[in-house]
Amino acid sequence: MLKKILKSYDFSLIAVMIVLSIFGLVMVYSASMAFAVQRYHVAPDHFFQKQKMFLIVAAGIFAFFAGFPYKIMKSTKMLVPMVILSLLGLGGIFVFGKVAGNAQSWYEIGGISIQPSEFAKLAVIIYLSAVYAKKQNYINEFNRGVVPPLIYLILISGLILLQPDFGTAGLILLIAVSIILSSGMNGKNIFKLIAMGGIAGGIISFFLQEKIFSEVRMSRFTVLEDPFRDVLNEGFHLSNSLLAIGSGGITGLGLGKGVQKLGYLPESHTDFIIAVIAEELGLIGVAFVIICLGFIVLRGIHIGLKCKDPFGSLLALGISSMIGIQSIVNLAGVSGVIPLTGVPLPFVSYGGSSLIQLAVAAGILVNVSMFANYEQNYKTKKAESPPATLAREPIRARR
Repeated sequence: MLKKILKSYDFSLIAVMIVLSIFGLVMVYSASMAFAVQRYHVAPDHFFQKQKMFLIVAAGIFAFFAGFPYKIMKSTKMLVPMVILSLLGLGGIFVFGKVAGNAQSWYEIGGISIQPSEFAKLAVIIYLSAVYAKKQNYINEFNRGVVPPLIYLILISGLILLQPDFGTAGLILLIAVSIILSSGMNGKNIFKLIAMGGIAGGIISFFLQEKIFSEVRMSRFTVLEDPFRDVLNEGFHLSNSLLAIGSGGITGLGLGKGVQKLGYLPESHTDFIIAVIAEELGLIGVAFVIICLGFIVLRGIHIGLKCKDPFGSLLALGISSMIGIQSIVNLAGVSGVIPLTGVPLPFVSYGGSSLIQLAVAAGILVNVSMFANYEQNYKTKKAESPPATLAREPIRARR
């Protein structure tokens, strides 16, 4: 049985995740060398060493969740503590959290920053997948099947908006939309949710207009018209990002030979790491990252569609949408298609919270895939094979 289970794992998916994470570790080293010395006055490999530690921890966490039966997570004993801890983690940030980048979104523990909103994304995926899977028999009853799970989503999103972190809050809402659209509810209820969301958005915008429409946030939209108009102020981040992307060409300047990371491109090892990749490895390096991310997302969608268990199917689709949406938002922001949001690039950007959360999500996705493959390859064949007594009937007939 153990041999059958091992054969059921999607090793191509695991291999791509490992390769992309190691590639990200190399690029973090390249992108953060000058930043570590200039800003923090530490060794050039400071962020590389921390990311390496995060990656080792993440590998163990991934292995655990890849072997942990995902179906256990839909039990009340698992869901209730997860919901409580996620709400307490986001609520406590206003008392014990530190302020950075005009937002109070991190805990500082022993020199390590922990961002609870990263783990809240995964908590929302697990919770909505579990609840909507249980409500399949009455998923189209609006008051009973549709609305109750959204209370948790509203609380999570509200706490993140108050930090304020509009990028992560918007990302969580988009992930929730993907799960809702995949849950099987009818178009009438989806239309009702859209209307309710529009009304809620209007109310939130009215009460938080000073934060939402502040001069700093609105400048992220106006700078898209011409980021080079005010290079030293509003357009500083985006203009240097575009210069890095444009100077790389097809093959890039060479690994470690980028110029924009030398004090010109802020946060080059986190939000803007794809710009460093474009400058040093060119279009080939960017294409490699996009192909790897695309493979993970499409593989996850395939797993979700193949899985016969509603909970596993929604989990796979939710995790895939999280990785896909987050990748698109990061790439679009860095290239000036949409305003910058501060969303990291999955598996590549520096960050312990993001990497460990992705390790949990990736482990769950691989576990869902394993169970789906096992049931399809072994249980189905066993069910289809004729009983031994029936197989001997022709022999008796000949006698």
